[in-house]
Amino acid sequence: MQLFQTFGWLLCYSGLASAITTPPRHHVRGASPSTLAARSRPAYYFDQTIDHFPHSPRYAPHAKGTFKQRYYVETSYYKPGGPVFLYLGGEGSIEGDTHLDGSLIEQLYKAYNGIGIVLENRYYGASVPFNTTTTDELAYLTTEQVIADFDVFARKVQLPGVKNINAPASPWVVYGGSYPGALSAFTIKTFPKTFYAAIASSGVIHGQVEYPQWYDPIQALAPQDCVTSVNDIVDKMDGLVAAGNTKALAELKAVFGLSALRDIRDFAQTIAYPIGGPFYYPYYTWQEINWNPAYDHQDFFDFCTNLTDYQAPAEVTAVDKSMAKYTHGEPWTNLGNYAAWMKRVILPLCPSGDYDSSECFGTQHPDWWANTTNGDERSWLYTTCTEFGAYQAAAPKGQKSLLSRVVNATYTQEWCNWAFPKGKYNKIPPSPDSARWNSYGDFGLRADRLLFVDGSADPWQDLCWHSHQAPPRTSWDAQPNHVINGAGHVWDLRTLENVDTEPQFIKAATKLEIRTIGKWLSEFDSSKFAS
Repeated sequence: MQLFQTFGWLLCYSGLASAITTPPRHHVRGASPSTLAARSRPAYYFDQTIDHFPHSPRYAPHAKGTFKQRYYVETSYYKPGGPVFLYLGGEGSIEGDTHLDGSLIEQLYKAYNGIGIVLENRYYGASVPFNTTTTDELAYLTTEQVIADFDVFARKVQLPGVKNINAPASPWVVYGGSYPGALSAFTIKTFPKTFYAAIASSGVIHGQVEYPQWYDPIQALAPQDCVTSVNDIVDKMDGLVAAGNTKALAELKAVFGLSALRDIRDFAQTIAYPIGGPFYYPYYTWQEINWNPAYDHQDFFDFCTNLTDYQAPAEVTAVDKSMAKYTHGEPWTNLGNYAAWMKRVILPLCPSGDYDSSECFGTQHPDWWANTTNGDERSWLYTTCTEFGAYQAAAPKGQKSLLSRVVNATYTQEWCNWAFPKGKYNKIPPSPDSARWNSYGDFGLRADRLLFVDGSADPWQDLCWHSHQAPPRTSWDAQPNHVINGAGHVWDLRTLENVDTEPQFIKAATKLEIRTIGKWLSEFDSSKFAS
């Protein structure tokens, strides 16, 4: 799995993947060169406290000292008295793309003569408290420690070349998308006397152990001939599993060229790579579709086009009937196309051909997971295992599924247990303690001057403010919020220089966010916020 692992989740735009090695996050294949490279901003480092809660038994025996927390800053448009816009880096390194260019953050600091900052999360990129990440050393990677970093940073950082910009005397506005979107909401909720305003974009404010709803927008909105074919193949495969037909399952693996995968769950996960999921996948999926051509990836639709090719060669379509002997003579429609695509696109990602190895598609290697080398993927897995959850899982029984039902919470929990054995002072819970994640308000989270922005086609929507599990959201006055029609994950982040040239619903969202922040900033002096 080392070769390509993308931690799909949030990864994509927040900072939510690129190698668990997202949030996908930032292998932006085919993207135009970032203006950041031309500007070549220097990195700065803030001396951040390791343990903000020295009296809490949760963190005994309490590490002393500080670590270097990396950030980038843009002050070119700043005028004294202007606001500070803090972009939360989230679950990935901020090196190479700080989101200070070609983004909503750039629109805001230009519009309001402000400062733009992107701050790296503790335990990611260069902002690591320790040389390794044993279970004991990861004890300080908790949501409350992470958001306490933001509070201390806003109050104490000394930015190069500017003075008198600290909160609360100056208005600080925090923005995050995906995982950082949740952090943005949690931060203004927890530190309302530090941060003046916040935007939570696709913010996953709700934690739960399994997250089968990730597939719901794909099931509903993807090309339905493609969806139906995958559903039917999954159903047939699961029928073989239920019947204990190991001979047929071995033949099915061979059809895909994956006979080497010993664990049926590894096989199920691997053939679902083109569709994606909350965790690992090496391919741009539904989550990586974007309205902005510089960041869009059409790989999902390429998969569907190939899967449903009715003009495929006879030797490919013949595969559809090869498994019919196990399904009462009923062919596996488009199985041949599916297998051919996998062999052409996914299998070459493992050049060794050792498909069951940890470097390829096999997950059943405890020693690989237990490696304590610092890495973004390990840090994100820890948060997933301890507080957030959202484990990859198939749709509930009785519903159509794009993922085999052999994949459930037990599969991911094994990785957690292998990765984080009990330490001297710290241990992970037997299942994610989502009550900690949800303690900031869950679907009832409210805060002054907090704007929630979500997308109606986002696979993460059901963990966000506009979740189908949440109460109806009808009142702006009760809590400012907006759903971008047809939008995916964090689609408001990457803007065009001329907002008026953006697609209709994106443009409307961009302008709503800019004017909402502008209105709030216009009220700062009279609000007595800093008093």
